[in-house]
Amino acid sequence: MSAAPLAILGAGRMGRGIALAFAQGGVESVLLDIKPRSDAEFEELCAEIDQEIAQTTQALAGIGIELPKDARITVMRRHEAKAALASAKILFEAVPETLEAKREAFAAIADVLPRETIVASTSSTFLSTDIAALVPEPQRCLNAHWLNPAFLIPLVELSTHAGTDPDVVTRLTAFLTQHGKVPVMCGPAAGYIVPRLQSTVMNEAARMVQEGVATPSDIDKAIRVGFGVRYACLGVLEFVDFGGCDILHYASEYLSGALDPRFTAPEIIARHMKEGKLGLKTGSGFYDWTGLDVAGYRRALLENLKAHIDLALAAEAGPRPKSAY
Repeated sequence: MSAAPLAILGAGRMGRGIALAFAQGGVESVLLDIKPRSDAEFEELCAEIDQEIAQTTQALAGIGIELPKDARITVMRRHEAKAALASAKILFEAVPETLEAKREAFAAIADVLPRETIVASTSSTFLSTDIAALVPEPQRCLNAHWLNPAFLIPLVELSTHAGTDPDVVTRLTAFLTQHGKVPVMCGPAAGYIVPRLQSTVMNEAARMVQEGVATPSDIDKAIRVGFGVRYACLGVLEFVDFGGCDILHYASEYLSGALDPRFTAPEIIARHMKEGKLGLKTGSGFYDWTGLDVAGYRRALLENLKAHIDLALAAEAGPRPKSAY
């Protein structure tokens, strides 16, 4: 069995999604299953993987994404680890989210993992500092947090630790970008970027249902045709600058008093207010707006918003579940 330039440690849902993401660019990958299994159990796993990949490939074709006919995803077993990893330039670790599972997985391949292979954990829980302690030569280790479905969502959040070799970051970033992914950097902090923002929004939405503020269907409609389209075009901090830091400052003061101290703005907002860094209208905020063609920027933003709004309104005609509240 020949090795592939990309290896994925773990043959579960995330590993399969990553393999499919790169298969779209013709990259061969190996799913390395290190869980002890009988021959019959391994054959059952392979059949399950084949079926899922076939179904997903068909679904992607239905939305205009065709995989190259020679795209290959191979499943290999623990005793084949040396062959699976022999020419792997990058290893994505995607075993279950327990530190013990990850420790066992890295221990199982420690003796056969090439020294030059980049090791990227897809952990959504453990920090890169936690993972690095499990990897031989931790300077080639970092976290690469994907969002499901990995074969479709372009974002990959990269989180390094203090000892990560900058060249490793450069090479992994280039590889991801080459294959249509959009990497962003974040420090070794719980929640990365998206899960931290996401959990805040989801908890607040659930809290509004609990308090009887609105129904789930109206909250979600507000997200789909209002909140969501604006942030899809601007991001969060660009939106703060566009509207003005002072608006967030005063809104936060009101909400923290009327609802709960959790709405208090962070210190950086007070500092921006003090320094007059209100965003677009003062030329500085979270971004430097000086020298920008503001008229061109606004025109492009409106065009982008219109395109997203048209899609959002069209999607509203689709089937939706009934609210349980």
